[in-house]
Amino acid sequence: MGYGQFCPLALASEVVGERWTPLVLRELLLGARRFNDIQRGVPRMSPSLLTRRLRTLENAGIIERSRSGGHVEYVLTPAGEELLPTIQSLAEWGKRWLPATLSADDADPDLIMWDMHRRMALENMPESRTVVEFNFSDQPRARQRRWLVGDRSGVTLCITDPGFEVDLFVMTDSRTMTWVWYGDVSLKRAIADGTIRLHGPARLCSAFPTWLKLSHVADIPRNNARAGLAG
Repeated sequence: MGYGQFCPLALASEVVGERWTPLVLRELLLGARRFNDIQRGVPRMSPSLLTRRLRTLENAGIIERSRSGGHVEYVLTPAGEELLPTIQSLAEWGKRWLPATLSADDADPDLIMWDMHRRMALENMPESRTVVEFNFSDQPRARQRRWLVGDRSGVTLCITDPGFEVDLFVMTDSRTMTWVWYGDVSLKRAIADGTIRLHGPARLCSAFPTWLKLSHVADIPRNNARAGLAG
């Protein structure tokens, strides 16, 4: 049900303010085009609901469907691309003003890893294929290990063993990785205090921090004091 107002803010909110829609837009603005890639960025959203939200955005002229190599892709229209500063500003506002509470349920390593694989400083990575295995000690066995495989041309996230020899092991827990990713704890500090442990050749261990760009909002300071970990 709409707001029943002709106000442009009300009309816009009816489209982009629905539950999950801002996060779907975030994924599209970050470059996701295929349904499965969008869903990996919103893993707790049901496929049927994602389908409905994409249809709403298409009907509103915010995205268009196209085919590429036999696959359906969702492409932002100029109207959709113009939402970038709005979504970015909302994320920055949330980082700056909302408390940094983090429960065990909120610390989703798959979401962080998905973000991480597309926020790598490729120019700093080795020229040859490099395999980094992440081990999240607080996760059940099926979700404990994830792999980044890549070089300066790109990085792939693997949720099953890619079958290559591992060059660097990263041992941590999902909440620590979340704090680091969003800039609440520095990566240097986490490595120094042992909440992130690196195992591998010294040159890779020392280079690893330069490979991660971290979240787009990592540099935004919090005005609301860190509330600590719950659960």
